[in-house]
Amino acid sequence: MQQILITGNLGRDPEMRYTPNGKAVTNFSLADNRKFTTADGQVKEETIWFRVQCWERLAETTNEHLKQGAHVLVLGELIADEHGGPKVWKTQDGTMRASFEVRAQRVDFLDRKPADATAVPEGAPTELSA
Repeated sequence: MQQILITGNLGRDPEMRYTPNGKAVTNFSLADNRKFTTADGQVKEETIWFRVQCWERLAETTNEHLKQGAHVLVLGELIADEHGGPKVWKTQDGTMRASFEVRAQRVDFLDRKPADATAVPEGAPTELSA
């Protein structure tokens, strides 16, 4: 069994839909940023993007309470392509892209205040599990 733990900020508002059999699924992009200093003293910044999917009750709750910019911690599992790597695709302009996809098992809100003050009502849980 493998698990991944990521902290980051939502790149846009979550998008929820329902499968044909009625299960809720919410997707959002998560940016993991890091700043480091190279051996020659240059400060570099790096952002890795993850596509996160939440299912059923977790999908409904994350869609309801999270907004673009929200700082969250996601515990989940990587979803690999048939070769065990990230999902790879070609954009309309021919550029190759890859993304790491994660099926969330748990989402924790890390903001002291939500990105949108009305996003998380008082008394709402700050820890969500599938």
